[in-house]
Amino acid sequence: MKLKKSLIIALVLFITGIGAWEIYWRSKGYFPNLDDDKYLWAKTREKVEKATENDVVLVGSSRVLFDIQLDVWEKKTGVRPIQLANPGASPLPVFHDLVENTDFKGTVIVGVTPPLFFSTTFPQAPPWSRAFAKVQFYEDRTYAQRFNYSLSVPLQNTFAFVSADEEEWYDDINLKALLNTIQLDNRIPVMPPFYRFQEIDIDRNVRMKDRMVTDTAFAGTVKTVWKAFMSGEMPPPDKEGTMAFFLKDAEKFKARGGKIILLRCPSSGFFRDLENKGFPRKDFWDLLVERAKVPAYHFEDYEQLQNLNIPEWSHLSAESADTFTEEFLNILQKDGIIKNLKIK
Repeated sequence: MKLKKSLIIALVLFITGIGAWEIYWRSKGYFPNLDDDKYLWAKTREKVEKATENDVVLVGSSRVLFDIQLDVWEKKTGVRPIQLANPGASPLPVFHDLVENTDFKGTVIVGVTPPLFFSTTFPQAPPWSRAFAKVQFYEDRTYAQRFNYSLSVPLQNTFAFVSADEEEWYDDINLKALLNTIQLDNRIPVMPPFYRFQEIDIDRNVRMKDRMVTDTAFAGTVKTVWKAFMSGEMPPPDKEGTMAFFLKDAEKFKARGGKIILLRCPSSGFFRDLENKGFPRKDFWDLLVERAKVPAYHFEDYEQLQNLNIPEWSHLSAESADTFTEEFLNILQKDGIIKNLKIK
């Protein structure tokens, strides 16, 4: 009898504690949100195994992740793209995985963010390893990991305090993130706080938070992070090595009937100046397009893809991302590259 009473008391205390913790974080403006981690990426990668020639796979860096809106694409074409882009990463490891480890022969849209696409093929370099680690995890994950992740998704969608994104945002709710908010007097340079500025759904459709548009101070924190990232000495790009790696895979993919589309998403301000200086279009993008011999779209070439809202110089606001996706599709359909399957 005492054991039963103790169990009931423990259960009540547990539920009360969880409830109080959840209420506290919701009062701080937090809400349930999925983490964009290797588990979600691997779950999305699974879809390629059953994809047909009518399907579209997106690879690239964070601009493709933010700027291509899956809902808009599906509404306009009847096809929901498979989003495999990765923030701060080269698209080359993921595209290589598609070419070597699948029979997919649909359409792959390759986002070209020059500082990342042309960065390196060195396995330990962050632009490469960030993407390759997810490819490797997809191949190596156990059934237990898959099952555990399936159980975690309802929790992530229910509780605001369940937050442990691999990007380690400053405003995550976990012990490591909370400890990082403690300011210590030391001489080690500390990166400025990097706040999560996007939302993601189960299909990895990413939208920039509205706060990035309405709160210029908040958007300024992201700009500060970008400047801090780019303030040090950057290794020189490996233009020939990265291009040769991609072109070899591209030829193999095209030979089996696959289609490739190159896409240069918008950037502005600090990032646009950096890219123009370090990666001149004629020496990088134009040369890649010439050698790849595939349809290629640069935002500078289309008035409807310009003058969009880029709150922190690198990614489109949610509203502008909708516009960009729709206008990009209009261009593709006009060129006969993508067909509107809903009216076939």
